[in-house]
Amino acid sequence: MEAWPDDFRCPITLEVMTDPVILPSGHTFERRSIQRWLDGGHLTCPVTNLPLPPSPPLIPNHALRRLIATVAPSAVAAPVPSEGGAQGRQEAAASAAAVQPSSPVPTLLRLAKSGAAGRREVLESGNAAVLLRHAAAGDEAAARALLLLTLDGDDTRVGLVADGAVDALSSAVRRGGAVAALAATALTSLATVDVNKCTIGAHPLVIPELVGLLRRGGPRERREAATALYELCKLPENRRRAVREGAAPALATLAAAGSARAVEVLGLLAKCREGRQELCKIPGIVAVLSGVAGSGNSRAIEQALLVLNWICSESNELALEAIKLGAFQLCETLVNDDNCKIAKNALELARTLETA
Repeated sequence: MEAWPDDFRCPITLEVMTDPVILPSGHTFERRSIQRWLDGGHLTCPVTNLPLPPSPPLIPNHALRRLIATVAPSAVAAPVPSEGGAQGRQEAAASAAAVQPSSPVPTLLRLAKSGAAGRREVLESGNAAVLLRHAAAGDEAAARALLLLTLDGDDTRVGLVADGAVDALSSAVRRGGAVAALAATALTSLATVDVNKCTIGAHPLVIPELVGLLRRGGPRERREAATALYELCKLPENRRRAVREGAAPALATLAAAGSARAVEVLGLLAKCREGRQELCKIPGIVAVLSGVAGSGNSRAIEQALLVLNWICSESNELALEAIKLGAFQLCETLVNDDNCKIAKNALELARTLETA
């Protein structure tokens, strides 16, 4: 017992866990220990001291539970019986028997497609691990099933990340093609949970693989990679990571091809100084943004004006280039736009250009 890894031990009791559960903070505890902590009126995570939502969910850590069970099966508690008495327990047992870890991926995909009950069946039977292995190996059906599982709510999203979904999906992104597009979409879904944004962004492979997909993928893969980066870069630290991995030039190329989403990601990157400096180095960036501001949709125009203002504030040379390309006249037109954000950004850019 003394030689067991610290990850097997509850951070509160320091004893090996028998029924590990995950808090929204991403940390795992013995169910009884963390429940006592919460019942005692504590409103923070015992490890991070960060605030928790009211009545935080306790998500079963299936992967860790299976790992502990492999080392010492007798140490792991029996699953909590489902509601509904004997009949409910019989139905749960029948469902678990119907989906064994050796079940083929097509069967799991059909279950995931069948609705919430089918997705719970896949998750509670431990077969998410099967899908993760196959998705990492490039199985498109497995990646599609995982994407469906991520739609089952925030608790499931946190649980999948704890089960190793980020490793598998980053491997799938690396493979390119349809499986990469599905994996990028699944990462977007997982990243809608704030605690997952940090975990996914800090993974050493995710952002580099998404940037690689932006460079080499087809239209669908590039679009899904940009969307995943957009969700991840809502977290400031991930913006800096994306800049370091060379996302800005790849996004500028995609924006030049008419992608409004790429312009939105550039808008997030430009919120950090490293992002603005990197944008200033991209050849033709002023022409790209001016073109979007003159012909894009409302959201793209708003973001293009914002980014133009930031980089023109950083570089007088770029401001003069923008003036040559007619940015000032464009601003004079857009200050009367019905969209108040476009009008505001156009006015601010015009003021920046006036001082150039």
